[in-house]
Amino acid sequence: MRLLAVHAHPDDESSKGAATMAHYVRQGVEVVVATCTGGERGSILNAEMDGNAHAERDLAGLRRHEMARAAAALGIRHRWLGFADSGLPEGDPLPPLPWGCFALQPLERAAAPLVRLVREFRPHVVLTYDENGGYPHPDHIQTHNVSVEAFRAAGDPARYPGLGDPWTPLKLYYDRAFNVERFVALHEALEERGLQSPYAARIAAQQESDPEGHRPPVARHETTTRIECPHTFPHRDEALRSHRTQVAPDGMFFAVSAELQAEVWPWEDYVLADSRVRTSLPETDLFAGIVG
Repeated sequence: MRLLAVHAHPDDESSKGAATMAHYVRQGVEVVVATCTGGERGSILNAEMDGNAHAERDLAGLRRHEMARAAAALGIRHRWLGFADSGLPEGDPLPPLPWGCFALQPLERAAAPLVRLVREFRPHVVLTYDENGGYPHPDHIQTHNVSVEAFRAAGDPARYPGLGDPWTPLKLYYDRAFNVERFVALHEALEERGLQSPYAARIAAQQESDPEGHRPPVARHETTTRIECPHTFPHRDEALRSHRTQVAPDGMFFAVSAELQAEVWPWEDYVLADSRVRTSLPETDLFAGIVG
């Protein structure tokens, strides 16, 4: 069996579905992560790295080294798709995206390297983000777009000629790493034990309405598939720590011990977005319905 996970930036693979990938690697599944951009327009998010000469001189180059360490921690293979990070626009009004960035590429141009990889690697299952990108970063939304395009087009010999022999993946999943149900469960577990929870503000933002009574949008998808993988939470955490410029060791990702997470929420959650094989929901295996 072969699994392809498509992500926007280096570090996304470690915060979204990392334990699942490590779990399947240990079952003998071939796993490849495709990273669409190099994260060139990211910032240093770990205060411990402030003043680090390599990070300040060549953040993009350092992030490539971090990605290699994370891939080794998870046991996966990795491919860069070669696009330029779009950055996260801020302000009111929002500034235009940088010329030539990933999010501004026409769909067929942006999807072509992924179609080539799908035809080369021949995955049975593809993991990516939902229509909102998991959260509305322009690169995450474009990652969704190219993943869906490659899933639909890679098996069609009339589409993307010259990029390899056609291959049709069988299942497409959206990651739900940041689903509010998980945060609520971890928040309540911390409070029950008299421990400080970092999730209160996030949960409140999901539950409160604005002065005009508008509520935050309800998640578009419900979980269909849960992969029980507490045995690989340590591998996920090692991969996260590999991204030293992006992940603080005292940050939200490490606020709950792997042991407590294994007790409270021992799964990683997904939405089955499309399937070319018959399966029944809910699932406990991304490869359910696929005959090896």
